[in-house]
Parts: sequence; C-alpha cells; structure tokens
Amino acid sequence: MAINQLPVECISSILAFTSPKDACRSAAVSPAFRSAADSEALWTTFLPSDYRQIISQASSPSTTSFLNSLSKKALYFHLCDHPLLIGSGNSSFALEKDSGKKCYMIGARDLEIIWGNSSQYWTWNSNPISRFSEVAVLQRVWWLEIKGSIEARNLSLQTNYGAYLVFRLVEGPYRCRGFKKRPVLLQVYFEGAEVEEGKTAILDPREGSLVVSQEREDGWMEIEMGEIFNESEDDGSIIFHVKEVDDFTMKSGLIVEGIEIRPKND
Repeated sequence: MAINQLPVECISSILAFTSPKDACRSAAVSPAFRSAADSEALWTTFLPSDYRQIISQASSPSTTSFLNSLSKKALYFHLCDHPLLIGSGNSSFALEKDSGKKCYMIGARDLEIIWGNSSQYWTWNSNPISRFSEVAVLQRVWWLEIKGSIEARNLSLQTNYGAYLVFRLVEGPYRCRGFKKRPVLLQVYFEGAEVEEGKTAILDPREGSLVVSQEREDGWMEIEMGEIFNESEDDGSIIFHVKEVDDFTMKSGLIVEGIEIRPKND
C-alpha cells in the first residue's frame, strides 16, 4: 500500500513526528496528506499540552472566547503571529513558529525595577509600537537595576532558551545619557544556583564600535542577556538581571519594554 493510501488518521499520526513546518509542506503531496495536515488531531500535538490553561490566562475574557473558537491549526498560527497578553496584560505568551515551543515576554510592569515607582527616576508612558499599555522610561538614576523571573515549568522542556532585554533609547535633545561608556551587567541564572559573572554590554555604542544589540521587526532593539538550558520542570525559577551601579555616572533616556525569553535556534 502506498503511503498516501493510508487512512488520514494514520497519516496524521506519522506527521505528528515531524515539525509544523514539515506538516504544512506535506499538504502538497496528495489530498489525503492535505486532510491529515489540516486535522485537529495533528495540530493538537503541536500545541503545548497546557495550551487551554495558557489561553484561559488571557487578560481579556473575549480573547479567550475567540481563541477557543478557532481550529487547532488556526490557533497555532494565531499564537505565533499575535502574542497573547496574559494575566494583568503586562506579560505575553507566543509560540515559536517552526517548532511550537513556548515564548514569553515579561513586560516592564511585571519586572522589578529599582525606584520604578518614583516619578523622579522612572515614568510610565504609553508607546504606539509596544504590545503593552505602558513602558518604563528612565528619567535619571545613578543605580540602575532591573530584575525579572519566570518559572522553568512554564517553558518548553529540553530547550535552550535565550533571554533578551527589549528596549529603545530616547532620541533628540533629551536623548539618553550614561550608556556610551559604562557597560551594563547582564545575567541569566537559575535561582539558588551559583551565579556566574554574566556578560557586559554597551547599550548605546559609539559609531564604528561593535554593536551587540539588534533591531527587531516590531521596531524595538534587543540585546541578548544570556542563555539557559531548561532541562526539567523542577528546576525552579529563572532569574534575569540588568545592573549598572556606578554612583558617578548619571543614566537617563532608556525605554524598557520588557525581557523576552525564546528558544535559541543557533
């Protein structure tokens, strides 16, 4: 029997061992493969096992209702292309399109920003290109420190993750200060584990210098803070830490959208 003569259910079971990308490509093989590649059973296997729990955390009940009305394939690609605001709307969840692995962004409001509630140091503004209702804008500090965390059990297992600070720099006459010469310390580690030195980076590099930040498709900049392998759901919390505490260098003009955690493909 030729493989395209197998029952659609069998073909779906076979495609479940491939990737979402390969499953979509297989639809061109034959009508049987097309039916299998669109089946609810197949796309349920590509979605996270706790996808129902995740979409129930949507910040808007109407969003949860909308997502529950979609086919499993449509739900998969919607979560890839439209990050889902969860909880109080200050963090988001998405899927990595090629693999279906989980991605999160912890928005600035869900981060621990030293003096973040003091308007003389930080202000909270809306930004037209942000997915969140507010971003943090640095007015002036000498001690910069930002922390975030996520439970390892919320991420995909057996996956190497990268953590990225998502930010912009104020331009114009009141542009950023204090980030051209003083590097910030970036750390990613499991809570309770021995903390490694981390990495340092210049957020506002001089022209011609090595630029380690990159522009994102959504208009923000990002810089990799570090990477971590999520081996077990019992690993506890993963901590993300940004720090620059030179008391003689006043810093201003940094706009923080959040910290994104996503699978590394390299």
